[in-house]
Amino acid sequence: MKASPRHTRARHKVVFKHHNSRKMATTASRGSSIGPNAEPDTSSVPVIPSLLTSHPPIRDALATDSSQLQDETVEECAPFLTGYGHDRCNTHGTPPLLRDRHVKFLQKQLGMLPSIFKSADPSRPWIFYWCLNGLSILGEDVAEYRSRLVETVRPMQNKDGGFAGGFGQTSHLATTYAAVLSLALVGGEDAYEVIDRRSMWKWLCSLKQPDGGFQMAAGGEEDVRGAYCASVIISLLNIPRNLAHDSPACSAGHTDLFGGLPEWVGRCQTYEGGVSAAPGFEAHGAYAFCALGCLAILDSPHRTIPKYLDVPRFLSWLSSRQYAPEGGFSGRTNKLVDGCYSHWVGGCWPLIEASFRGPEGQPAARPADKPLEQVDDSLFNRNGLIRYIFCCCQDMSKRGGLRDKPSKYSDAYHTCYVLSGLSSAQHKWALVSARADATLLDGDRWFVSPFMSAKGQIFEEVDRVGTTHPVYVIPQQKVDDCQQYFAVKTGF
Repeated sequence: MKASPRHTRARHKVVFKHHNSRKMATTASRGSSIGPNAEPDTSSVPVIPSLLTSHPPIRDALATDSSQLQDETVEECAPFLTGYGHDRCNTHGTPPLLRDRHVKFLQKQLGMLPSIFKSADPSRPWIFYWCLNGLSILGEDVAEYRSRLVETVRPMQNKDGGFAGGFGQTSHLATTYAAVLSLALVGGEDAYEVIDRRSMWKWLCSLKQPDGGFQMAAGGEEDVRGAYCASVIISLLNIPRNLAHDSPACSAGHTDLFGGLPEWVGRCQTYEGGVSAAPGFEAHGAYAFCALGCLAILDSPHRTIPKYLDVPRFLSWLSSRQYAPEGGFSGRTNKLVDGCYSHWVGGCWPLIEASFRGPEGQPAARPADKPLEQVDDSLFNRNGLIRYIFCCCQDMSKRGGLRDKPSKYSDAYHTCYVLSGLSSAQHKWALVSARADATLLDGDRWFVSPFMSAKGQIFEEVDRVGTTHPVYVIPQQKVDDCQQYFAVKTGF
């Protein structure tokens, strides 16, 4: 399933404008301006699929606010998709990854921030995670941040066991998830021992609900984020799964933190095929990833995902999230492409592929002198997504970082998830062995290899980023180190 053309209104003709104020690059060695009075140099025109250089072939005659915004977004992105604004592009029209600028941007976000960031105080663990994970994907060693992170995060764990977004705030599953992943990223005993696992277990039991799901905070909303965040925390930290007797879930007969959880996640699938925050709401890309990630933790994905989700309907909805000509993903039906869904939607594909392919067996090592070529049997257009990220999501100013789309500013959130999506598109994950039973939360084994299609690689090899685990969204070695440390802690 490749990029799907968007249905946009017929009466508003999209014109792909080439802006003269900045240079549009067309070759790997130098850029050449394309404007109304410029003669194209046909010897250096980049090879870009027509699907990604023309407006959608199918257009809806009904004019709506949504179709107007979609048309404007296509017009906004189109020049950038041919290399506009970049100093150089390769023969595929793809600019380089501005790695050094993105590294500096993330490093700056981990320093002293201006007063305007006061409103983001409840999101401090998220900022730590977005920056540390982004730096890891870019190849940076983040262990140097260990002591600073430990000093900052330790007071954020409340006596009830959860981590707050800031000092003196309420414990929340989302910020607890971000804090735990941040500590796993820097690694080491000092970081791991920040976590009070006994209090954490007690707190998680208090959030477990009679219908099988989890509240995000005491008395707060219950949604699929809670299912995923709780599953990640429990499986990384080897939290005992037996429920405390005063847990609200005990009234429904549950005795396990995971009791009824996959069934609850299954009820979040909508008529469209996607997954909503909770039963009865609209399908959304981030909730889709949370659902798949949760199910892949509860048991091997080829067993749980087809059991609790209608995979054909899910595939239909998921494939419709990739747009042409943009190449990126949207998060919901009739919404705009956004760089962050490079992960939230793009990260769904390895889990979906594992759900019906099952364990594949680890590929044999290839001779060093032979190129790696793979049949492009992907369920999404990898090159379309990669082009959108390189061309439209990079902030080309000295600021660096990655963004939603060309008209937006870069930020740590988009930098992290755009890079995560790029990693997923540039690599192929395969489930090579499955756990013996569902009680072994770390029993699945994944194998990752660089994806290099025989059809041609549109980016330079130097611009390939690091890998990130398809379930936990941190490097696989960080997952293994954390799970191995806590594996011996069978109690408190």
